[in-house]
Amino acid sequence: METYSLLRQFADSWMLLALFAFFIGIIIWVFRPGASKTYSDTADIPFRHEDKPAEDKEART
Repeated sequence: METYSLLRQFADSWMLLALFAFFIGIIIWVFRPGASKTYSDTADIPFRHEDKPAEDKEART
């Protein structure tokens, strides 16, 4: 069996399954129960200093 055919069969079967499992794992990781606070805090970064500019100490963190 030549190399191209072997790699093509591998990509069509096991690699597809592995990438699908990886995709499902990422989806589960993002929607896990403890992640909402982290993502909520990150989403609010642009609005933290809406009424006044950040002080030097806050701007560095």
